[in-house]
Amino acid sequence: MHERVAGVVLAAGLSSRMGTNKLLLELSGQTVLRRAVGTALAAGLEPILVVLGNERERAEAELAGLHCTKVFNEDFARGINTSLRAGIAAVPAGVAAAVVLLADMPFVSAEMVSQLVAGWRQSGAPLAVSLYGEVLAPPMLYGEALFAELRALEGEGCGKQVVKRHRQEALELVWPASALTDLDFPGDVVHVRARLEGA
Repeated sequence: MHERVAGVVLAAGLSSRMGTNKLLLELSGQTVLRRAVGTALAAGLEPILVVLGNERERAEAELAGLHCTKVFNEDFARGINTSLRAGIAAVPAGVAAAVVLLADMPFVSAEMVSQLVAGWRQSGAPLAVSLYGEVLAPPMLYGEALFAELRALEGEGCGKQVVKRHRQEALELVWPASALTDLDFPGDVVHVRARLEGA
């Protein structure tokens, strides 16, 4: 019996550059938010904690019927680090690790997450990171030994600080740079929809 690995889906942001709540935009018949939680479910993460903030009621309605726990981040307007802390704080005792995912990275697949978890289990490393070319980005897996550090850190880039501190010991998985796409501006949505429909 494998120890459980939680999923922490960060989905609280203001989408200020998009001009509308990007998590409620549709991609291939599913909202961005529902798609991201579906990826975490398909990868076998358990439990799945979805950190919500902006337009909480609409986001909660969008998650109806999905097996996940909603975590409300009251400080969501202060940035993604507050959501990371809220998500890690909500991980229950007895969970061996947590995979942090950004809801707005639609090309992160369940296979990628599964490989990250499998690699981490074999490696015994304290964390497993995703590398897209030269860029470090989610999904990131943090072992339970790092949770206290993540909960304690303040300010911008707290997850990055933990990664930097333990980078020498980290397992690195390399993914195609094309999977790094995230949704920040309206034009990004057009490109992502075109890629998904062409796939």
